[in-house]
Amino acid sequence: MAALTPPIEKVGSQPGQENLISRPARPCDACRKRKSRCVLGEDATVCVLCRFHSQKCTFVEVPQPRKRKLSLDEEESEANTKRLSSNVGDAVGKKLGGNAASSWMSVKDEYDSMKGPSLLKKTLGLQRHHHSKHIGSASEFEPCLMSLNMDCYHDSPAFRRVSEVETFLTLTDEETYNQDEDIQDLDAIENDVAPHGKALVGLYFRIIHPSFPILHKKVYLEKYSRSHREFSPPLLAAVYILALSFWGYSSDLSQLPKPDVSALERIALRSLGNVIYRPKLSTIQAGLLLLQRPHGSMWALTAQLVAVAQELGLHLDCTFWSIPKWEIGLRKRLAWAMYMQNAWASVIHGRPSHIAASNWAVQELNESDFPENADDENDEEGSTEVEKGRLLFSSLVLLTRILVDILEILYSHSSTANIHSDENGPTRRVLELAKPLQLRLRSWYAALPDTLNVDNVKPRKLSSTGYLHLAYFSVEFILHRRILRTVSGGTDPYLVHICRDAAKARLNGAMQLVNRLRSEHLQSFWYFASENNFKLLGVFQGLLWSTAASNDEAECYHLIFRDYCWLLRISNKNADFLQPTTIFLDRMLRKLEASSFEYSTQPKSSSGSESDQMEQSFLLESQDLGCDWSHGEDTVDDLAHVRDYQNISLSDVVSIRYPFIDALTS
Repeated sequence: MAALTPPIEKVGSQPGQENLISRPARPCDACRKRKSRCVLGEDATVCVLCRFHSQKCTFVEVPQPRKRKLSLDEEESEANTKRLSSNVGDAVGKKLGGNAASSWMSVKDEYDSMKGPSLLKKTLGLQRHHHSKHIGSASEFEPCLMSLNMDCYHDSPAFRRVSEVETFLTLTDEETYNQDEDIQDLDAIENDVAPHGKALVGLYFRIIHPSFPILHKKVYLEKYSRSHREFSPPLLAAVYILALSFWGYSSDLSQLPKPDVSALERIALRSLGNVIYRPKLSTIQAGLLLLQRPHGSMWALTAQLVAVAQELGLHLDCTFWSIPKWEIGLRKRLAWAMYMQNAWASVIHGRPSHIAASNWAVQELNESDFPENADDENDEEGSTEVEKGRLLFSSLVLLTRILVDILEILYSHSSTANIHSDENGPTRRVLELAKPLQLRLRSWYAALPDTLNVDNVKPRKLSSTGYLHLAYFSVEFILHRRILRTVSGGTDPYLVHICRDAAKARLNGAMQLVNRLRSEHLQSFWYFASENNFKLLGVFQGLLWSTAASNDEAECYHLIFRDYCWLLRISNKNADFLQPTTIFLDRMLRKLEASSFEYSTQPKSSSGSESDQMEQSFLLESQDLGCDWSHGEDTVDDLAHVRDYQNISLSDVVSIRYPFIDALTS
């Protein structure tokens, strides 16, 4: 927004001041903050102090009401200021077609001082002009000394104790990095989407929010009803950016030209770098939403958000803190969303986790942590089911916790060294470690409610359950990739058969899932890791293909790979985010086809006839899973492949000799 300059007049006639003028109505924003006289040189548009400090001379902020009795001259000055504020609000509202003028709030107003009811009163993490940082136990603040200055809520800096052991330092947003740019950024964001802001917010809460509930809907709408200027710039932009992906699902918008997403992204990413210096819950919300964009995963940004989350105390148990109840639920949802972002980004980028289990105290989610229910569901076509979204989000959290343990137990640097130094060989050792993890995966899947069955799709509703089931198979692939990497020419042939057939079973099930995805799945909101998970399915096929023991087996995986690439190619029309994955896997397919693999049967164990008999017994008793993954009407569910495999009956001697493999085969 451009600087606003009220009428000006000469200042006195003292020597040396003949060419100086002053604004009688009000000082500029910077001079008012400094409580300094606002003085202009002749024909100048920037006051002396602003020119000296090389900063903008603006009239965006509105001064607080005076508390003392005003003289007649002062009353006239205050009236001029009010008229200026009203003119600014009217101008913004007229230009943006929005709600900026309807509730012009003083910049200094905090939510606690607002008249009437508001969910934001007594909030810790979403104050308007203050931010709070958790005081760690090893910091320079000593608890017994902090008690001398408790409850000075509006003094800055001040301490705010939320429990017997946890305290926050409350600081003002003023003078933080580029804080003066927020209003300008917010107006630019709203201007880019005007007059469609309200419709885009509606799209976001209809389609995205139910499956990724990291906002509080009523809090967001309360703020939006007053002014877009109450938001953090990157959060406002992030909501619009994600909602624009579903532009065609609004009957009011579908026939209109779509706003420029790239302009919003530039403002969002730049302003996110600013608000990190005054961290709030909205900072985490904005970062997480921006990371959900197609091809938007950034490991460095994930690391920054983890650090901000720790400053906000999101890694702590907030169950009994003295903060609003809605904020307790929001903090828990945000904490687990950050936990999942860190874990899945760790997989995508092949990096160690930024979150240590020893410093994670967040309690499990429960139904009371989700403020919306089925009664809040939107009946419009193309909406997402609220109750299903709650179950989906909670289930993904539980699955991610298993993933984190798999990464720590099987992929960390120390565990890798221990696996390869085991005296019984790496394959046996990794199978022993994998057994309890495989059992946990089986239990997780068995506990999924029928609501989350991939085939459970309501008419004219979008469903995001596809990304949950794909995530499950991706965790299975991550587990079995680690097992297959330990297999070598010296590995017992019997273990080789078990490991490869178990991997084949998971692959068959994942291919059934992809073949069953409908438009209602593909056009819904997909979690950011889904793009990589589709890619991981192809990589897993390539691994089995390139390590095949015979030409027949290799050709089997070759056909599966080709069919998978075809499926993704024809799905691009319904899911644009799949296009880079399709290109990546097409290139891999061509390179694998151009490579020459020499296939040979696995060497027999040197133990003689006993091993040969056991291997033959396994081959006779096991079911032939083949390479035909196409499904028909008799397909029961996503884990039909696992159950088929689990029906394999192994001889008793197998259980005695290999007690650690029953999780894969029973």
